[in-house]
Amino acid sequence: MKYSREEVMQYVREEDVKFIRLAFCDVFGRQKNISIVAEELPRAFEYGIAFDASAIAGFGDETRCDLLLHPDAETLMPLPWRPEHGRVVRMFCGISYPDGTPFECDTRGLLKKAVDDAGKAGFSFLFGAEQEFYLFRLDEWGRPTRIPYDEAGYMDIAPEDRGENIRREICLTLEQMGIRPESSHHEEGPGQNEIDFRYSDAITAADNVMTFQTVVKTVAHRNGLYADFSAKPLDHEPGNGFHINISVKPNENARNLYHVIAGILEKTEEMTTFFNPSEDSYKRFGQNKAPRFLSWSKENRSQLIRIPAAIGEYHRAELRSPDPAANPYLAFALMIYAGLYGLQNKPDMPEAADINLYKAGAETLAKFRKLPEDLPSARRIAAASQFIKTHVPGAILDIYCNQPNPPQQTAEPSSM
Repeated sequence: MKYSREEVMQYVREEDVKFIRLAFCDVFGRQKNISIVAEELPRAFEYGIAFDASAIAGFGDETRCDLLLHPDAETLMPLPWRPEHGRVVRMFCGISYPDGTPFECDTRGLLKKAVDDAGKAGFSFLFGAEQEFYLFRLDEWGRPTRIPYDEAGYMDIAPEDRGENIRREICLTLEQMGIRPESSHHEEGPGQNEIDFRYSDAITAADNVMTFQTVVKTVAHRNGLYADFSAKPLDHEPGNGFHINISVKPNENARNLYHVIAGILEKTEEMTTFFNPSEDSYKRFGQNKAPRFLSWSKENRSQLIRIPAAIGEYHRAELRSPDPAANPYLAFALMIYAGLYGLQNKPDMPEAADINLYKAGAETLAKFRKLPEDLPSARRIAAASQFIKTHVPGAILDIYCNQPNPPQQTAEPSSM
């Protein structure tokens, strides 16, 4: 359900809401929030709530540190794990300078612009997210270890799969928040899990990714575990993927979807540093169903882009290279612009690679372009790209390409 400002004010009064979390994310997609009491909500809607941006990575320094958060009433969502009396709700926010100018590093705002640009061109895009994560044990001091919660494998069941009840609690919590998970299962790695979402519009889908990670980490912590979304938590086990499903409307005879795929394939190298922003991201490529080559095919999971076996409204393309370290707002915005490039310029569609690229010989693989080998290479390609310069604000491009790596949310081994 999407609320108006008046409906939010009424909800807060009638549902005994005492605190409102104003949520946003930094340029790397790490969620932040400020809590305000219910009495401050009218001021938040009318003027915004100020915060110190100098303390947020990529948001500036002490010389120009004041920014304002403007809650989006449509995103009102209760937090089920907080008290029922004196409830807590959350809204995502837009970010502006004190004079009302939109803040250029607000990636949610960037995605909104991409959606508007697509609409002006006569197209709309839908997204579905599939994110993988590991569950690790905590040591006696509550610090994360790298000891997996179980030793189960792909789609195993209990008792080998000890994450079954955790995933169930996550899915039920998401449903309480109005988010529809489609499926969940144990993944290939020990303690590795996956939960998939029903498709939705780009903004809602990105908001849901942010909510999903928060819910997973909260439920894991309540069960004495640590949820790790980093790209490669264990050196010799599968990495965590962030498979992004995209569809386009209109899509008569699937022609437009193929134009979208062609555009994404052409621009993927340039977008990779935003899909895979950590050094460990590049350790996934080429193994355990993570792609290395720029290729596509139907159903084939060894490809960068595959078209799953689905018909009608579920007909879509799945991009398999990103990992959960990616900022979903930025990733979805770039995919929209790459899709628009394909729809408007209609580049040649490469021939489908109906082979297993993990088992193909060197002569066959030599015919395919590769994803960047490492983060410095991906950064150089992005920095030189006119496509990226056109659609990514210079401040964000500088942060991704010229500044030190962001700290990763990785479980550090304890002394246990």
